[in-house]
Amino acid sequence: MSLDPAAYFRAKLQCEIDVMEVAEAPPGFLVVVDTRRQSSWDHGHIPGAVHIPTARIPELAAELIPAGSQVVVYSWGPGCNGSTFAALAFAELGYPVKEMIGGIEYWIRNGLPVETAAGVVQNKPDALVTAHKV
Repeated sequence: MSLDPAAYFRAKLQCEIDVMEVAEAPPGFLVVVDTRRQSSWDHGHIPGAVHIPTARIPELAAELIPAGSQVVVYSWGPGCNGSTFAALAFAELGYPVKEMIGGIEYWIRNGLPVETAAGVVQNKPDALVTAHKV
């Protein structure tokens, strides 16, 4: 059986979302889920995100996320497949889910806000990766 590259990429785009699309989504349209461990969450996360480490998704999803919600999962960045495992877990539970490509690394590199224990912080966008003018 031969794989149709166009079909593969169409399917892939149905399962992914860019950090800027997440940042620009209307409030309440997406449920953003940070799937990293507690220490990573404490270090900084997307404001308004829900924290559910990947291994706890089957146990906590129904309690924390209303059925039918459009879920977006993220982990650290492109070198980590934690969000892929998380997206699979949500999909197996029947949630519509997308994986945020680039993870929090590219969220930060685009100069988007991050919530820490000290409050919300925001750095200048990295000109090499951002869609914003720098």
